[in-house]
Amino acid sequence: MAVTDFDQWQARVDAVWQDRALSADERIARIDALATELGDDHPVSLFERAGARDSAGRESEAEPLYRRAIERGLDDRRRARATIQLASTLRNLGETDDALALLDAERQRSGAELRDELAAFTALTLASAGDPVRAVSVALTALAPHLTFYTRSVMGYAAELASD
Repeated sequence: MAVTDFDQWQARVDAVWQDRALSADERIARIDALATELGDDHPVSLFERAGARDSAGRESEAEPLYRRAIERGLDDRRRARATIQLASTLRNLGETDDALALLDAERQRSGAELRDELAAFTALTLASAGDPVRAVSVALTALAPHLTFYTRSVMGYAAELASD
């Protein structure tokens, strides 16, 4: 079946994600069924299939799907999400250097979406890589602009941690 209304299709995918009664295997099966409506090589279909496997703890199955989705071309927001999710998958697989490189490249893209989310996963990856001080610096730098008070102080402390 061909998708004629992408927004309606996405709403059905979102409903699967929101259904907490589904097991991981049921979620994968439903996402896969919806993904076939777009086609096996459609970047959004690949992204959703990867996410279903990733959330089920099947990182090794998710990784190539994320990579293909990114290669096939996603809009800026989905590309940022796919990069974050791929980096998280790589972190869970112990490939922290690759994860950090992906996150850094996405952060440096012009107009990169989801900057705070990128920072959060960079901090997690740095902690997993054995660099907790730098992880705290990244997290504080992302958090500081959202503070009611002490933004300048927290930014200063974050910079100090990064320089040590």
